[in-house]
Amino acid sequence: MPAVLTAMPSVASGDMQLVRRALAREGDAFRTIIKMHNQRLYRIARGVVRNDSEAEDIVQEAYVRAFAHLDAFRGDASLATWLSRIVINEALGRLRKRRRTVAMPENPQAEIIRFPLNPSDDPERTMAQRQILQLVERATDSLPDVYRTVFVARVIEGLSIEETADLLGVRPQTVKTRLHRARTLVRKALDDQIGPVLLDAFPFAGRRCERLTSAVMRRLGLES
Repeated sequence: MPAVLTAMPSVASGDMQLVRRALAREGDAFRTIIKMHNQRLYRIARGVVRNDSEAEDIVQEAYVRAFAHLDAFRGDASLATWLSRIVINEALGRLRKRRRTVAMPENPQAEIIRFPLNPSDDPERTMAQRQILQLVERATDSLPDVYRTVFVARVIEGLSIEETADLLGVRPQTVKTRLHRARTLVRKALDDQIGPVLLDAFPFAGRRCERLTSAVMRRLGLES
């Protein structure tokens, strides 16, 4: 019996419209779905496998699998949650397979969170921002799997307790407990490393330094 695509109260009508258009093989609908969910799905996959290129591959495979079974989307959850579950399952499957063969490789160049950096900022400030960002990424990567997945979903992706519980198939109280532990571990990791980085915080060099120096010199009558 074909799947009935009847909108449920919990699902935005836009999701159902996109699904119907995609089922009708409209290319723009597929592109819209991908662009809408790329960031969330990548971050979730990356949070599980801790590898940039593998996370991209996981998301790609998840899209292919989701689009091949799009008629199974019944609207009992949002499209974002439905896709996220597929990504989680794919990522966890990869993780289990990898552990049966080789130890998980470290990826020191990994990027989990991407904050926009203003290219017009002083180079020193930009460097300090990147250093802080790298510390957060490494601290997140160091979390045990069971905590890291919750941390990525709740803190980085911003899902609610209920959404995270639904995504991971656990109770909301379990999410709260794991999140508390994850935050504690991240804080400890940052405490251990943050000191040297903070020496470069609030940089006062580059254009700022030059501007203030020129202003003082002018007030002293030593510069026109």
